[in-house]
Amino acid sequence: EEAPHRRRKRLKDEAAAAANMTAAGTESSGGEKQLPPDASSTLSQDAAAAPAKSFRRVFSSYLALTKPRLAFLIVLTTTASYSIYPVPALLSTTVTSAPSLSTLTLLFLTTGTFLAIASANTLNMLFEPQHDAKMSRTRNRPLVRGLVSSRAALIFAAATGAAGTVLLWYGVNPTTALLGATNIALYAFAYTPLKRIHPVNTWVGAIVGAIPPLMGWCAAGSQYVTSVPQANSSDGGFLSSLVAESSELLFTPAATGGWLLAALLFAWQFPHFFALSHAVRHEYAGAGYRMLTSTNIPMAARVSLRYSIAMFPICAALSWTGVTDPAFAMLSAGANGWMAKEAWRFWRLNGEKGSARALFWASVWQLPIVLVLAMVLKKGLLGRVWSGIFGEEDILPEEWDDEE
Repeated sequence: EEAPHRRRKRLKDEAAAAANMTAAGTESSGGEKQLPPDASSTLSQDAAAAPAKSFRRVFSSYLALTKPRLAFLIVLTTTASYSIYPVPALLSTTVTSAPSLSTLTLLFLTTGTFLAIASANTLNMLFEPQHDAKMSRTRNRPLVRGLVSSRAALIFAAATGAAGTVLLWYGVNPTTALLGATNIALYAFAYTPLKRIHPVNTWVGAIVGAIPPLMGWCAAGSQYVTSVPQANSSDGGFLSSLVAESSELLFTPAATGGWLLAALLFAWQFPHFFALSHAVRHEYAGAGYRMLTSTNIPMAARVSLRYSIAMFPICAALSWTGVTDPAFAMLSAGANGWMAKEAWRFWRLNGEKGSARALFWASVWQLPIVLVLAMVLKKGLLGRVWSGIFGEEDILPEEWDDEE
């Protein structure tokens, strides 16, 4: 019988060799290298190399179910939207009492969002292990390798989904919790089956990616809504108070910034995903997935270019509506222009000659650059920081008239 330490070394060597082969890339028909394994596959390889029933094996296996890179990105967009919300008197002497800056509220938001997306991602893997097994990037996922049973994965999905929704409901607000629960349903029960039916699945997936910014915006906005009754009241007006809260947070002028950030994430996903899926389009087709890059590359390139260009008016609208300072529209144009340029090459070259990979990396950097710029250039933030540091206060024209 093989000694435990020798077995661990052998499995590590095999996992490293497989990772190196995939990273080096097998040439596709378009001459592009295959993408490296996703985070779930890497974690599964690490779990397989650990001793059976060890904490490392169990932890890595269940963490792999959450698709940690995707979950981190979603939590990031939620947090960014939360911080971009125009908080009144951000740096005033009452800053410690501003509810939306509460560390506890932020903790509930990020934890609840992560658990919700962990549930959705686990259900996604649970519904298609036989298809994941046919693709190089996903064939090492925990359910494919048998590291986690289907029953255990279902229990994990139910537990994380319920816990995430409860945390968002009681720690943030019911509207944010309902958005999180809706995202679980859309991703697991709409996007996942549509992947094998019609290329429209990408548009449904883009809606899923657009909801987290709305969650962050509602989490911040609810701290300043005082005219809406609490939705957790025990009387017969529970439903009406919930509708009133959701209407106030989602369908008033104050919600414009949240919808614009949602539009930003919706548009971003097309150039990002089509560039990502181009390199593995033949594997998608072989696994039975109806992705646009597998059925109609010219259309996928046109859609990528169209939504890359849409970034410019969306960012301009954030400044025009007073969410960010005017400088944001100009500075974000640099990152947007970079992605639009690569999207144009992707369209002109039909994804060949490395244009898909170049667009993918442009999209990877464009989103965090734009979000960070929006946070730094939030309307009036730099001015309030300046006043807070140097103690200078703006004098309004009316005050000058009074002094005269």
